[in-house]
Amino acid sequence: MFGSTVLEVAIGLTFCYGTVAMIVTMLQEALASAFRLRANTLLGGIKSMLNDPNFSALAQAVYAHPLVNPYGDGAARNQRDLKSKPSYIEPAHFAIALVDGIAKVPGNFAALAPAIDAVPDPQVRRALQGLYQRAHDLHEFQVGVAGWFDNAMDRLSGAYKRQQLLISLLLSFLLAMLLNIDSIHLFRTLWQHPALAAKIGGAVGTVDQAVIDQLFALPIGWTSFPPHLDSTFLLQVAGWMITAATTLFGAPFWFDLLQRAVQMRGTGTRPEEKRAAVRIEGAVTARPEPAGAPA
Repeated sequence: MFGSTVLEVAIGLTFCYGTVAMIVTMLQEALASAFRLRANTLLGGIKSMLNDPNFSALAQAVYAHPLVNPYGDGAARNQRDLKSKPSYIEPAHFAIALVDGIAKVPGNFAALAPAIDAVPDPQVRRALQGLYQRAHDLHEFQVGVAGWFDNAMDRLSGAYKRQQLLISLLLSFLLAMLLNIDSIHLFRTLWQHPALAAKIGGAVGTVDQAVIDQLFALPIGWTSFPPHLDSTFLLQVAGWMITAATTLFGAPFWFDLLQRAVQMRGTGTRPEEKRAAVRIEGAVTARPEPAGAPA
């Protein structure tokens, strides 16, 4: 039936997109771990926040503090000498490390004012002076510095997410091209042969051999290579771009949608139950009313 075909095609496409998105996520996490993207992005954000591009002033003092970089030795004089780079810094720990790097007399709130006035960078100095003037004690000043750091990291997080979306799009397009996952061709084939998608329903979760087998049961892959550069190839590139764009939604979105689609396919009254209901309804209707029954 028409509705069943639509559902089977939707299940096949959703399974394919979810698996591709999960593979792209795994590749992206592997690249982020190999190149330490989070740690390097955090270091770059702190250098920008403290106006220390050469890692020779406040950023160096912050990373030398054991609360910020507990696995470092505190002896790094440039960025290359850092033996470890944290991927996350607690705002309160950053505030303590920054205050300890500025203060001449640790723990003395009154002596902190001239130390802030001696900060060489004018922009950072004005920011710290404003926070100091609004604070009544050292704890309140550190809370203000922590909030300043938190806001800066929110902006950095937004930039990092946009960067990761671009990397995800490029990886998914490369994967779609290498495996020839053409959404247009995939849709046409599944529409004409919905039985290909009928067996795909319970394949959710991790990437195992069964999932890979079902993925390659779909009409993907190369039959002839290299392709001919004609109008058909342009349509193929458009199909790759559609596949790449779907990964931006993420694997959880597609597998949740797949689960809902499979549940929709599994619902409905079985023919035996429907016939029994009809027989019961007919028996009740045909039963004669007892004599003397009220009208």
